[in-house]
Amino acid sequence: MAKKEEYIRKPEWLKIKINTNKSYNRLKKLMRDKKLNTVCEEARCPNIHECWSERKTATFMILGDTCTRGCRFCAVKTGLPNELDWGEPERVAESVEIMGLKHVVVTAVARDDLKDGGAAVFAETVKAIRRRVPGCTVEILPSDMKGDYESLHTLMDGKPDIFNHNIETVRRLTKRVRARAMYDQSLTLLKRVKEIAPNTPTKSSIMVGLGETKEEIIEAMDDLLAHNVDIMTIGQYLQPTKKHLNVERYYHPDEFEELKQIAMEKGFRHCEAGPMVRSSYHADEQVNETSAQRRIKYMQGYESQGEKLDNVKF
Repeated sequence: MAKKEEYIRKPEWLKIKINTNKSYNRLKKLMRDKKLNTVCEEARCPNIHECWSERKTATFMILGDTCTRGCRFCAVKTGLPNELDWGEPERVAESVEIMGLKHVVVTAVARDDLKDGGAAVFAETVKAIRRRVPGCTVEILPSDMKGDYESLHTLMDGKPDIFNHNIETVRRLTKRVRARAMYDQSLTLLKRVKEIAPNTPTKSSIMVGLGETKEEIIEAMDDLLAHNVDIMTIGQYLQPTKKHLNVERYYHPDEFEELKQIAMEKGFRHCEAGPMVRSSYHADEQVNETSAQRRIKYMQGYESQGEKLDNVKF
C-alpha cells in the first residue's frame, strides 16, 4: 500500500453534490424492506441519486452480498456466500414493479462455489421481471462463470435486452486488478453470447486511472470490437478504501471525450465515457429498437395511471 503522501488529491470535476431527496430515501427503504442488495450502494456508485430518482433505473445485485473473489478494485465484501435464496427473483421483480422502473440491470457477486455460477437464478430473475413488468427492459451483468459455456446458455434463456460483461481494465493490468478472471476468457464469453443471441446487444466496460496507457485503451477497444461487442463504457477508477489499488492518475473530462470519439469512430454502436461513468450509466438508452419500442408502449400506459410510488406506503 502506498504511503499517505503518495495519494493523489481528487480534482474538482470529481466532487459531486449528494442529493438524498425524498424519492431516493423511499427507494432505499424499499430495498431494505425487501432484503435486496444493489450494486449502486455496494460499489458506492456516484450516480445512484440520478439513476434511482430521475432516470427510473437501478442495478440489483443478486446471489447475496458476499463474493467468492477479491478483486483489488471492488468494494463488495469477499468470503463464503450463503445458500441460494430462490425467493430473491420474485422480490426483485416486485420491487421493479413498485418502483416503476423502465430499465433494470441485474448483476451479481461472483459465485465460484456454484456449478453454474448462479446462471439459473439470473435467468429466473429476468423471467420474473418480465412477468410482472413486461415493458421494463432488462440488462444482465454476470461474472465469467469460470468459462462454463453451458451455464451461458442457461443464462441467456431469460432473453435479456442487453448482455454486459466487463473486462474492467487493459490486458497488461488484468492479473493485478482482477481476481481469477482472465482477459481472453472474458472476450470469448462476450463473443459466445453473440453466437447464441445475434440480435442481443453486448456491452463491456473498463476503468482508467490504474496505470494503463492510451495505446492500451485503444487496443482494448479493438479487442472488444473483434469479439462483436456493440457498446463500451469508460469511467474513472476511484479507490473505495485504502486497502484497494491506488489511483495512478485522474483523467480530465476532455480526455474522456476524446476516448469516446475514438470508440465511436472505430465502430461501437454506443459509448459512454466520463469521470463518473459506470457500467450501467444511461443503460436505458442502450437497448435495441425492438426493446425500446416495447418499453415505450408499456411506459405510456403506466404513466397515464400516475406514478405508483405515490400510492405506496413505506
